[in-house]
Amino acid sequence: MMGKDRAKPIRELDLERYRALYGLTAVVLSNFAIVAVAIAGVWRLGGDKSVIIGVLTAAFTAVSTMTTAYLGIKAVSNTAQAMAQGDPRRTQTPPETTTPPTETPTPTPPSPRTPDHPHP
Repeated sequence: MMGKDRAKPIRELDLERYRALYGLTAVVLSNFAIVAVAIAGVWRLGGDKSVIIGVLTAAFTAVSTMTTAYLGIKAVSNTAQAMAQGDPRRTQTPPETTTPPTETPTPTPPSPRTPDHPHP
């Protein structure tokens, strides 16, 4: 007899939700840590504006890079998963359009030649 405490298998959709939740949590916590270190650094520097600008610039760069990397990786992962599952929204090829046959244009007659010698 199977007990009630036996773990249920995790469905694929639930697994993706957990991955997204934990990935987003890791990015948000990392961004908070970067901001906290930047604030502590600015506070400890005590007013040297050039160093403060450098610290804030580095913190902004780190936060934006971390967030952009997460969103990019998540988008590629979602696209790859949709293609692997055969999602028709992702793998559907556009319908082929047929163009009616075009008529061959009639060649225009050559323009009359001008004489090579000048007229008197």
